[in-house]
Amino acid sequence: MAPPLLTCREINLTFGGKPLLAGAELMVEPGARLCLVGRNGSGKSTLLKIAAGMVEPDNGDIFLQPGTTIRYLAQEPDLTGYDTVRDFVQAGLGPTDDPYRADYLLGSLDVNPEADPANLSGGEVRRAALAQVLAPEPDILMLDEPTNHLDLPIIEWLESELKQFRGALILISHDRRFLENLTRSTVWLDRGRTRTLQQGFAKFEGWRDEVLAQEQEAAHKLSRKIEREEDWVRYGVTARRKRNVRRMAGLDNLREQKRELTAHNRQAQEKVSFSVNEGQKSGKAVIEAEHVGHSWPGKLIAQDFSIRIMRGDRIGLVGPNGSGKTTMLNILTGALAPDMGKVTLGHNLQMLTIDQKRESLDPDTSLRDVLTGGGTDLVQIAGGDGEAADSRRHVVSYMKDFLFAPEQAGTPVRELSGGERGRLILARALCKPSNLLVLDEPTNDLDMETLDLLQELIADYPGTVLLVSHDRDFLDRTVGAVITTEGEGDWTAYAGGYSDMLRQRGEKIRAQNAEKKKAVEAKTTSDKNSPGKSSSKRKLSYKEQYALDNLPDEIATLEDKIQSLKGELADPNLFSKKPERFNQAVAELETAEIDLVAKEEEWLRLEMLKEELGL
Repeated sequence: MAPPLLTCREINLTFGGKPLLAGAELMVEPGARLCLVGRNGSGKSTLLKIAAGMVEPDNGDIFLQPGTTIRYLAQEPDLTGYDTVRDFVQAGLGPTDDPYRADYLLGSLDVNPEADPANLSGGEVRRAALAQVLAPEPDILMLDEPTNHLDLPIIEWLESELKQFRGALILISHDRRFLENLTRSTVWLDRGRTRTLQQGFAKFEGWRDEVLAQEQEAAHKLSRKIEREEDWVRYGVTARRKRNVRRMAGLDNLREQKRELTAHNRQAQEKVSFSVNEGQKSGKAVIEAEHVGHSWPGKLIAQDFSIRIMRGDRIGLVGPNGSGKTTMLNILTGALAPDMGKVTLGHNLQMLTIDQKRESLDPDTSLRDVLTGGGTDLVQIAGGDGEAADSRRHVVSYMKDFLFAPEQAGTPVRELSGGERGRLILARALCKPSNLLVLDEPTNDLDMETLDLLQELIADYPGTVLLVSHDRDFLDRTVGAVITTEGEGDWTAYAGGYSDMLRQRGEKIRAQNAEKKKAVEAKTTSDKNSPGKSSSKRKLSYKEQYALDNLPDEIATLEDKIQSLKGELADPNLFSKKPERFNQAVAELETAEIDLVAKEEEWLRLEMLKEELGL
């Protein structure tokens, strides 16, 4: 067995008098696929920076095998000091690295190599930073929230690229599906210490719950032991004073253990506790869009789109960045008038919108003033339907519901982490009454515990929910229908979550491709029988011809694999007997169906190109 590439032992670090890391450990073997998980603020990013050599711990041992290369993707990449994106990406290359790989990655990630880094959007900055750390193919690749601000096509491309990556991979991410698809071991950073599960993230949450249950049981047993010792102190024989002194000292030690264990358990099980203040009941029909069309200069956003959204519906909007999701959301909610068609909003709507960029937070305002409006220590909780008056809560009490410590009340927004800013946005918004909840990328920077509770909130919310997200697992858990762009201004609504949409869309595209295939074959036969057909000088490239020759076999292989997986999943006992294989088969089926659609579309494109060239 090859020795570890990187070993971190007994890492300790204190910030502001409070221990952040207390004996944390991390070991990275060649080819490792591990995720580092824990709550926001638990020190995950800090531990990763220590492992990368970017932060010095208070004490601990760090050993990196000589010659091992590391690349680290930060949550907030810095591209300042570079004239072009290409310069930035190539700066990450070593002397022996392939310089053309930078252009390949930028092309795959849809970033202009000649662009000025100062003019990039948040998503483009993230994609350029990914290109920089992927280009040199390091021995250890550390990615901190790599999917933030990426759209679904890029996330799925990144998954495919990382599956082929030969080095060791360490991931921090809130995207469950991303972690489940890529990891084989899990490091849990909890209360300053690390625990390792030699299985991927798919098994982590069940294991974590077992660990916490064992800690609760240990605390219960300790409590009973303390009760027995206290009974002895009160009613036992008082002779042999020395023995009594030793036993009293032992009791003090037990009480100290109890205090520490209770504090640990309380910290581990603290949860964000929030609820939406229900407003007046809306009408049964909430939104009705009829033959809506809209465009921006040089870009068609939507054409002839109609939908009826009823009270209680949970609707997700998905599509690549720039496809018009936010525009469509603004049209449906009445914030933007369409160029064509009309949108009718229902009666008594009280809309609550949570934006994706956190731009509505003043960086210099304190957490207390964001929640109270300033000049008071009380948070105004608006009264909903049937409530005669508003209620008020002390800001510190309200902050605790969102896992903010009392001493953070005076902290300015600029000093909060991305996850804390996300929770603050939720805290400020959710004290207002509503019956239409509009969430534009709400999952960015939230930890998994907060995501779980946000999912519960959406499930229990009595009103209607419109949601834009690139988190596949979050969509599957929250929405009952998905609206997605088909390109060229076409939008389609599919029943179910994201995975359901993929299956239905794949079937629809395959049916369309079958019709196109018949048309291509009929046209080819007709042209072959037509005399005097002129031929073009242009020919298919070697790559195009190779793909055209091999795609039919690849398509047939995928079709066989899909049928085999469907047959396996049809076994009603598979999930109960082999749940791990069931989940794996579902993931393989989803990937195979996406690949099949892509290969069929490519085959049709090449066949039509071949026909145009008269070959």
